[in-house]
Amino acid sequence: MKYKEQDFWRYCPSSMNYPTVRKVILISIVIGVIFVSGYTLGTNGFKLETASFPKVKISREIPDDKRDVDFALFWRIWDTLDNSYYDKSKISPQKMVYGAISGMVSALGDPYTAFLPPEENKVVEEDLSGSFEGVGIQIGFKGKNLAVIAPLPGSPAEKEGVKAGDFIVGIADSIKGVDIGTFGITLSDAVKLIRGKAGTKVTLLLIRDGKDDPIKVEITRENLDVPSVITTFIDPSAGEAGSIAHIKLLKFGADTDSEWAKAVGEITNYQLPITKIILDLRNNPGGYLQGAVDIAGEFVKKDSIIVIEDRGKTKNNFATNRTGKFGNMKVVVLVNGGSASASEILAGALSEIKGYKLIGEKTFGKGTIQEPLQLEKGSSLHITVAKWLTPKGTWVNEKGIEPDVIILDKDDTTEDEQLQEAIKLLEQV
Repeated sequence: MKYKEQDFWRYCPSSMNYPTVRKVILISIVIGVIFVSGYTLGTNGFKLETASFPKVKISREIPDDKRDVDFALFWRIWDTLDNSYYDKSKISPQKMVYGAISGMVSALGDPYTAFLPPEENKVVEEDLSGSFEGVGIQIGFKGKNLAVIAPLPGSPAEKEGVKAGDFIVGIADSIKGVDIGTFGITLSDAVKLIRGKAGTKVTLLLIRDGKDDPIKVEITRENLDVPSVITTFIDPSAGEAGSIAHIKLLKFGADTDSEWAKAVGEITNYQLPITKIILDLRNNPGGYLQGAVDIAGEFVKKDSIIVIEDRGKTKNNFATNRTGKFGNMKVVVLVNGGSASASEILAGALSEIKGYKLIGEKTFGKGTIQEPLQLEKGSSLHITVAKWLTPKGTWVNEKGIEPDVIILDKDDTTEDEQLQEAIKLLEQV
């Protein structure tokens, strides 16, 4: 098939033997790369002036610290394309520069470090804002295979049965003229293909553990506005003994702090006394690291270390700076394979500091920290600056966090058995 044609700045998604795929694939969330040609410097050096984009000014001066590097092949390819390619209308110096920069960044071999041209950077910003048109799935990579990190609650993808951990092996969209296999595809290209205007359809071919045959799912895109926090209350028969607040934390985005503050107010002012909390981090793909630190401060003592930033030679501790209102609550935490990055930071800290029980399935396993550098005309460089460790110094990358109580999500039932186990556990304490 022919390709015709995402907790992560400081925020923290080959051939396969399908039945055993979870056993042989290490987990990483990959921001895609576009390889056009070599590196961004020339035979005698390379200088790019971006202030006047879309006009691109290129010189081949030699930077003093790059005189030992031979970029002859880069400029030979550049000049050959410029002189010989048959369709001159398709030669765009700006796109070639963007592609070359992406190639340079990809040479590091780190899927989380990526250069994003303006269009792709806009997609990332939309993800954090929570408002966009699409099917409502967070995607990343497990090994080299495109996978679903998590479907968003109430999204078209969730309604059509897409699950965290599904492998996306094919994408088809007749309107876009796309019918491809996904091996080798970049994350950014996959996002562009799956997203689209509300009302249009995209078909995904999925591989799922426990299923012998691929699953074909046709999904109609919608306008999506994804909240950060959803709070509901579970009132036992003995109301005077206290009710349970069920807090679904869906992401760590731009509006999470204000939405969390509103949820805290609802809980503290509820008509019945709240003594127990279920913190639901299932299918939370992460976001801003600081968001995880702030929310952890609602449960632990002020100045508690929530996460350790390990830059190799130096380590920085991120501690809470608030006096939380849930420190005396009885709490359990729900996690699954869609809990990644910042949600793993939060789950790991609450488990190690407070001893809260984790219920559900092993988390995704994303243990590095990225920071964004915003560049000219809306482009950006997202670069891995460190790995993060739990308060006790554990690195969860590609391993995830094992829950204390394992309850697997089953396809053959509509009951939320993980939530029911959380309620049962809280009623026993």
